[in-house]
Amino acid sequence: MSLFSGGGIGEMQLKTTNIEIVIANELLPQRCKFYSFYNPNTDVVCGDITKQEIKKTLVNKAKTAGVDFIIATPPCQGASLIGKNKDLESMKNDFRNYLVFDAVEIIEKIMPSFVMLENVTRFYDMLYSFEGKDDVSLLEILKIKFGKHYNIEYDVFFSDDYGVPQTRKRGIVRMWKKGLYWKKPNKENKITVREAIGDLPSLEAGENSGIKNHYARNHTKEHILCMKHTPTGHSAFENKVYYPKDKNGKRVKGFSATFKRIEWDQPAPTITMRNDCISSQSNVHPGRKLKDGTYSDARVLTLREIFILSSIDPDLDLAPGVSESQIRYIVGEGIPPLLVAKIVKGASYEKN
Repeated sequence: MSLFSGGGIGEMQLKTTNIEIVIANELLPQRCKFYSFYNPNTDVVCGDITKQEIKKTLVNKAKTAGVDFIIATPPCQGASLIGKNKDLESMKNDFRNYLVFDAVEIIEKIMPSFVMLENVTRFYDMLYSFEGKDDVSLLEILKIKFGKHYNIEYDVFFSDDYGVPQTRKRGIVRMWKKGLYWKKPNKENKITVREAIGDLPSLEAGENSGIKNHYARNHTKEHILCMKHTPTGHSAFENKVYYPKDKNGKRVKGFSATFKRIEWDQPAPTITMRNDCISSQSNVHPGRKLKDGTYSDARVLTLREIFILSSIDPDLDLAPGVSESQIRYIVGEGIPPLLVAKIVKGASYEKN
C-alpha cells in the first residue's frame, strides 16, 4: 500500500521488484487520476487521510488484500529548506509535518512485514511532544511504538550512488519485522549528465526534435540572451554584460544557483518542482560552445531529459488532463523510482 502517493513517481520501477502496489491513497483528485493512469490495477482511495472514514477504508482494504508492505511519503514542503519554514520552531507549527502520524496509525492497525518512510532529511530533525515528553524525534517515536516487533533503521541515501544520473538526498526509514531481512543496496559508479542525455539532439527554445517528449519550452528573449552568453556550469549572474535584468535594464537580485546551466560531467543536481523556469534552480541545459562564442540550448531541460535524469521511462505517455508544467512539478517533488526499486529489492522473508 502507498500512502501520500502523489503521482506515484517513486513507484514507477517497482515492476522490477516483487512489490505490487494494490492500494494507494492521495488527497488531490488530479493526482489520483494521474496515479490511476499509470497504475490502472491499483485501487486508488482519493481522500483526506486525516479523516477517520478514509483511514478505516484504507485499513479494511489493506487487510482484505493481504497488504504486507507499506510505503509512505508524507508531504515534505513543511520541512523543505526551499519552503517557508526556515527553523525548527516554524516547522513545529506546520500541520503538514504531523501527517506522518496518520500513516503511523494505519501501520499500527495493519502491522505489515515491511514499512518504508521516505522524505527530505530535514523532516527527521522535527521534534514532537509524545507521551508527556517534549522534543522527541520521529525515529525515537517509531522505536517506542514498534521497537518490540521491528528492526528500524534510518539512512540517508544519495540517488546518484545508485545508478540515477541525478543527485538527490533522501532520508529513509526502513522497518522490517524481526526474523526477516532488509539489506541495503550496494553503491554504484556515478552516471554523468553527458552519459545520460549527451546523445540527444540540441534544441533551442520552442524547437521540437520529433523525438518523443524531447521538445523545448518557449522562454523570453531576455532569458535566452542571458543563457546564450552563459557557459556550462555557470550562472548568468556571473556575466559582466548579459546578466538577468528587469524591464528597465537594471540588474535583478537572485541566487547564484538560478539562471544556471548544469554540468556535463557530473550527475545532475536535484531537479526541483519549478524545473520549467530558467530563473529557478540549476535547471538550464549544459549547452555547447558555438563558433561565435555563445552557447547552444538556452533553455530548461526537456521532459525527456528530465525523465532520463530522474530514472523515468523517457517514452512515457503523458497522462491526459495534466499539463506539461504539472507533470514537471510532480516529477520534481518525487523520489527517483530507480532508487526506490533498489532499496525495496533488499527486503526479504528469507536471508539472502
